[in-house]
Amino acid sequence: MAASYFILSLPLLLRANMDREQEEMQFLGLFGIYKEAYKIIIRWRKIFSQITLALILPLAFIFLAHKEIANILFWKILHTEFELKKTKAGTRKFHYLTDHIRSEWITYYVFQAAYLAFVLVFSLLSTSAVVYTIACIYTGRDVTFNKVMSVVPKVWKRLIVTFLSTFVAFFAYNAVAVLIIILWFIAVWDWESVVAAITFHVILLTYVVGFVYMTIIWQLASVVSVLEDTYGFKAMMKSKDLIKGKMLVSLAIFFKLNFSLVVIQIVFGEHVLHGRWHRESFGSRFGFGILCLLLLFKLILFGLVVQTIIYFVCKSYHHENIDKSNLSEHLEGYLGDYKPLDAKDVQLEHYEV
Repeated sequence: MAASYFILSLPLLLRANMDREQEEMQFLGLFGIYKEAYKIIIRWRKIFSQITLALILPLAFIFLAHKEIANILFWKILHTEFELKKTKAGTRKFHYLTDHIRSEWITYYVFQAAYLAFVLVFSLLSTSAVVYTIACIYTGRDVTFNKVMSVVPKVWKRLIVTFLSTFVAFFAYNAVAVLIIILWFIAVWDWESVVAAITFHVILLTYVVGFVYMTIIWQLASVVSVLEDTYGFKAMMKSKDLIKGKMLVSLAIFFKLNFSLVVIQIVFGEHVLHGRWHRESFGSRFGFGILCLLLLFKLILFGLVVQTIIYFVCKSYHHENIDKSNLSEHLEGYLGDYKPLDAKDVQLEHYEV
């Protein structure tokens, strides 16, 4: 009798233990989230290494290579414009340089458009892969690189909708900000007055705060789009509700990660992009380039893992305990092997003894 009672109560005990672990996640602070992210990456380094090599490394390479190539193209345009100014109008050389500079500008803008497209695609693919992998780890599902790559295209579609919704929101936000600044210029007559300067800085500070807030909402909405049956504007609203109470931690993580990104960009700019002007050797520039590439793809991976952990922390903070079996079924749905059950098909209140 006691043995059968223990067997029947075992699932409840396990469920209670899982719920307790989820409840404890709400107490994770900045360093607790970092520690959890580091433990996950180290423990599952094989799958994360494969994701990094396939998706995150190309993203980091494209990001840094873009700066080098864009710098070269822009200096060529400046050189051509300088030659054009020295050339007499109406001559054959003048017409040649005019056509040439037009071609260089077209090349520059096409390159920038291609860069944005590649960054968008690899960013969303990387987010899909990392969030799905961590969710599989969290639910105890078997996760392999081939399974992740087969799921990523389906998850990616949901993230595209969320990204487009966020793009519309950012566009509207920036349009309103520009309108406010235009009205400020019209309304202010004495631009050198102290009141005008204070007002302008208040408007600018408000804009920056709002922009950062919307960026954090978008990042969390990307995780929501993968782990829940919500995407687009609904995912953004869900993200806005979840982030309440954990905004300070999210802000600290946002600024620390972006500060690290800025440092990498500065090092790359000083020692790689402008290294030739500082008379640094090719070997030195190449070494700094590799170092920046390594730091960047590690930062991107770490940031995506942290972003996913924040989701679970926020869910725990709001006492929205995640049913691992339901989450596992949701993840199975991306593979096409799971058909969601209707409410009438689940009758938990009826048992046959």
